[in-house]
Amino acid sequence: MIYRFGSYRIDTERFELKEGDQLLQAEPQVIELLVFLLENRDRMVTKEEIYDQIWKGRVVSESALSSRIKMARQLIGDNGKQQACIRTVHRKGFRFVADVVVEGDATEEATSQATAITPANKPAIAVLPFNNLSNDQEQEYFSDGITADIIAHLARHRWLDVTARNTSFGYKGKLINVRQLGKELEVDYIVEGSVQRVGDRVRITVSLVDTQTGSQKWSERYSREIVDIFDLQDEITETIVARLEPEIGFAERNKVVMQRPGNLQAWDCYHLGIHHFFKFTSEDNELAQQMLLKSQKLDPHFGEAFSWWAYAAILGMVYWNTEPTEALLDAALEACNKALQLDSQNASFYALKARVLLARKEYDQAIIENEMAISLNPTLAAAYCGLGDSLAYEGRYEDSLRYFDKAIALSPNDPQLWAFYTYGALALLFDQEFEKVLEWTSKASSIPNCQYWTLAHRLVALAYLDRQSEMEDVKKKLLKENPKFSKTFAEEKLFYLKKKEQLELYLKGMEMAGV
Repeated sequence: MIYRFGSYRIDTERFELKEGDQLLQAEPQVIELLVFLLENRDRMVTKEEIYDQIWKGRVVSESALSSRIKMARQLIGDNGKQQACIRTVHRKGFRFVADVVVEGDATEEATSQATAITPANKPAIAVLPFNNLSNDQEQEYFSDGITADIIAHLARHRWLDVTARNTSFGYKGKLINVRQLGKELEVDYIVEGSVQRVGDRVRITVSLVDTQTGSQKWSERYSREIVDIFDLQDEITETIVARLEPEIGFAERNKVVMQRPGNLQAWDCYHLGIHHFFKFTSEDNELAQQMLLKSQKLDPHFGEAFSWWAYAAILGMVYWNTEPTEALLDAALEACNKALQLDSQNASFYALKARVLLARKEYDQAIIENEMAISLNPTLAAAYCGLGDSLAYEGRYEDSLRYFDKAIALSPNDPQLWAFYTYGALALLFDQEFEKVLEWTSKASSIPNCQYWTLAHRLVALAYLDRQSEMEDVKKKLLKENPKFSKTFAEEKLFYLKKKEQLELYLKGMEMAGV
């Protein structure tokens, strides 16, 4: 890949920086820093990300980063006052803002500095050092480790702007006024908590606080027995982050919905689109697609608008009135690829692309994309669900159920929780575990935004179990919820199934149920 800006040119294959025809002498670490900023020029890069990328997680002083930024600026004719190329986001990170032309095999395009989503749009979060409530001060390393891991894992959710660890730890042991701290750090939310260890047990509490109102948006307490301290730290961290991220998303959507700004920007349209998306109705799905398309037009460098539109279109095909044409499936895949061109390290983009690939019956590639998503963000519950789906359609049912269980355990407050249970029920149905299908569909049915496919899967299971009275009751509910449901309708909507025996099993169950 070759990046051109002003009179400068960086060749990533040769690892060279040139001004015109003159080769500039630079430390490899400085070139690596410039390339990292250029690759992520559509957003702010946090200091924590730079530490992980350039120093591979080694502990270094903030002056080391400042020194490399200064050297990079000097090389490309920039400085800390002008910030014409590398802009400092106070106490948070840096962003490459000069106009860039990209040349390479993957893409050849010109991008401008003003259109990408700015840090001001993204919800900003600071994770304060967790308080060690244990009598043993030697346990301080454990509470610090939990805090550092939460910061690192939250930063993997690329739509969030997470304050760097070094900044957060500057508040350790201090009495905090949440609203004042929000102004100092320019953050919307604070995550705070405590750790208490007694013998072989540890108790951890965590809270999410809105810095504008000072109100607590979410809190939870975890109690675990210690077997392996590092395994415990990993488990607790992943669980906390997986539950925090949906809560922040809900709070952000609620702000946009309640305020309804007159002059909608790309960020507003995106959140309004996602707000409608998670209502899971035909009308809301159409509104979601419209809002996400508008977001794309307002900001053609906002990857979330492209990838989530693709997923909304796919759900419209599977549930409602969107026609599953080859052209639309191609457009959905193109939108996901566009999002990944904008940010190749965004786990959600890989998981959403996998959803499109499933609809295209490209299961092998969907597995790869979901595995990539999980490797980039092990707390992304939707990727585990998607991997469970992919394996189920391939007939690998035992492996499939492990991933559905993981998705549910990670994110029991997820807005798609009903889908985790319903997709798992379909895998169990194909595996002819009909009693378990009833368990999973019962859990899905208790969730308010659950959809008619849950009833359909339950009906098929009851038919194979020959439970006539229950079957009639569920059939009435299904036809009341979706009067158009029929064998033909089911066959059309299950267009994404490649295995003939899976479709035949489902349709035979419908026939046995009198549909």
